[in-house]
Amino acid sequence: MTASRKTIKVKQIASPIRRRGDQRETLIGLKLNRIGRVVELPDTPATRGMIHKVRHLVEVVDASR
Repeated sequence: MTASRKTIKVKQIASPIRRRGDQRETLIGLKLNRIGRVVELPDTPATRGMIHKVRHLVEVVDASR
């Protein structure tokens, strides 16, 4: 029995300019560094926490199951 890998597609919608340094580092950790960039990330509690921290700079485009 194989475990299904859940993923989340996240899109950066705002700039990290004039934001705290930890928010910039979180975006880099999410592999986002340019407005409009979309990445597919594993759906883990750590990833969800990072997305929550910068929720005003990103939007979840798709959550596959």
